[in-house]
Amino acid sequence: MVFDRPAAEAWYRRNRARSRALFDLLAGDAYYSQPIALRHPIVFYEGHLPAFSFNTLVKKGLGLPGIDERLEALFARGIDPHDGGSDRSGGAGGSSGSGGSGGSGGNDRASQGHAWPSRDQVHQFAAEADRRVIDALANADLERPGDPLLDRAEAVFTLLEHEAMHQETLLYMWHRLPFAQKRSPAGYRPRVEGAPPRREWIEIPHGKATLGVERGSIPFGWDNECPALSAEVPAFAIERHDVTNEQFLEFVEAGGYRDERWWHPDDWRWVQAGSVAHPVFWERHDERFYWRGMFELVPLPLAWPVYVSHAEASAFARWRGARLPGEAEFQRAAFGAPEGERRYPWGEAQPAPAHGVFDFSSWDPEPAGTHPKGASRWGVEDLVGNGWEWTGTTFGPFPGFRAMPSYPEYSADFFDGEHFVMKGASPATARELLRPTFRNWFRARYPYVYATFRCAR
Repeated sequence: MVFDRPAAEAWYRRNRARSRALFDLLAGDAYYSQPIALRHPIVFYEGHLPAFSFNTLVKKGLGLPGIDERLEALFARGIDPHDGGSDRSGGAGGSSGSGGSGGSGGNDRASQGHAWPSRDQVHQFAAEADRRVIDALANADLERPGDPLLDRAEAVFTLLEHEAMHQETLLYMWHRLPFAQKRSPAGYRPRVEGAPPRREWIEIPHGKATLGVERGSIPFGWDNECPALSAEVPAFAIERHDVTNEQFLEFVEAGGYRDERWWHPDDWRWVQAGSVAHPVFWERHDERFYWRGMFELVPLPLAWPVYVSHAEASAFARWRGARLPGEAEFQRAAFGAPEGERRYPWGEAQPAPAHGVFDFSSWDPEPAGTHPKGASRWGVEDLVGNGWEWTGTTFGPFPGFRAMPSYPEYSADFFDGEHFVMKGASPATARELLRPTFRNWFRARYPYVYATFRCAR
């Protein structure tokens, strides 16, 4: 496959423009705040994105001089503490197990023991990093067969997808900020019309599912996507639609958060310790539930897919007498067909707005079942878009896994038995990440991700 240099440069410029637009949504007093506990303050991320690209391609890949050693080190990498916080982009995520709604965290420039630079200093560093990365994309020798970082231009794709993934995880942080610290875009209006779809099970016949891809058969894949693995999937049933807020409200009102029977022991301790009583995206005011949107509270849209942690999804499924689908079952339901596997649930056509809610097309979910053109061959809907989907599969390597030289800790640091695979996409997942083999993962009790689920049996 021939590396498309102009396309890579254009993608990098799109990424940087989108990242700047996301940071421009914030009021100045939000810049040094920590809207999710144990993550870095927001200032870190405006420096991290260009620093990662510069360090990966220009310094490590091409061996060229640095810009500012202190800032390159300060902005080098996020964290994933064992007790819950995360600054990793993981698939599109990393993870966390801490509960609660986070908080605005203050605006101390010395937070977390760092003397963070001023925003002007961050912008100056970012501008120089961008200049050097763009120059490399336009002129440097980026394809070097056998080179640890530049074989098939691996470092280039790594930095491009890294920023696209981080843009989604930035929005998880933005979501927790007070509304007064964000500027609503012109014309912002959540799509709330429509009745919840009826519950319906779809039978998926026995067959094979491909869980990965051979290196070299696509332009780029993360190390956890490789190599290809074929799995036999026994017949099973899966819900046509994601679990909606209306359905999850039944669990809440039935006392699901007060009944230990439905919860894994560690998850139950999390519920008890944090007094968790409903999804973190819900707020109760005057005995009524609201959805905490990005820019305003919305009366709970009953037709929207519920966004919850893996712990909450698993408890609901047990309450329903069902379970979460495995990763192979998701692949079979999403991409399988009697005639063979498809590139997307809907077929071979490139992703378009009619197929689902993805690629930053919305600040919020949309009612379940409103994109029937995105249905799989079996008729299962919203498998790509409107929310990542939890599976019951623990995140781990496929046989023959090999860490990628350009980002060796990307996956291997999270093969710890505490992270669970998510598939699909959310409204804030870039279209470039919609390939069938892409895997995301988070800890079981991380509540802030745009993740929903459906039941299987």
